[in-house]
Amino acid sequence: MTTLTSETGENATPPTPAATVILIKDGRQGLETLLLHRTPGRDPFAGAWVFPGGAVESADGPVLPGMSWPLSARRAAVRELREETGLRLAPETLVPFAQWTSPPTMPRRFHTWFFVAGAPKGSIRLNRQEVDAHRWVAPRRVMTDHRAQAMTLFPPTWVSLYELVGARSAGGVLEAYARRAPAVFAPRVGRWRDDLCFFYQEDAAYADLDAERCGPRHRLRVRADGWVYIRDGRRD
Repeated sequence: MTTLTSETGENATPPTPAATVILIKDGRQGLETLLLHRTPGRDPFAGAWVFPGGAVESADGPVLPGMSWPLSARRAAVRELREETGLRLAPETLVPFAQWTSPPTMPRRFHTWFFVAGAPKGSIRLNRQEVDAHRWVAPRRVMTDHRAQAMTLFPPTWVSLYELVGARSAGGVLEAYARRAPAVFAPRVGRWRDDLCFFYQEDAAYADLDAERCGPRHRLRVRADGWVYIRDGRRD
């Protein structure tokens, strides 16, 4: 797993365009989402639970400067879903969810378009070279398992699942996100007291990483006893 460290300087490595899809369905006890366990190895997400997805390839189409939600990202998301799970979706069924750009300190950086979509019919057939397990699981259960250190997650996956905690139905989620502008995350990494902390654009500390600076807060605090997400007074 990639080691997370606070920023000590700027890394000029350009981010790789990527796309992922959050598949959701109505389960017996509420909303469930599909997570895949990345096969241990040299993959930057090896050993973590992730949504289906990967890098945009040339066959998916171009990603040009100024393109906010390119068709190539939709094509990449459904292609990766098919390659990793055997499930098929049409690109036009994807609903924009969020954009994430890796912090400058990451050795491999990605600019990832997150989509959400209803689960298609069909059985999952895992590509064992890339993923070795899958779970349909309620977002709240993932939060519990992560806090107990039973699941490894990266911050974009954790925050996305956090946003879905409490959602009542897949249809309600799709309708809500079809109406709203997708959130944009370009985190910077610093410290808040003794903890690693991800600061997002709306946070008063975003420019200088002064975690005690007065003002609005939008951050993820990586505590050993459980991560804490704070956004304008909200916290888990």
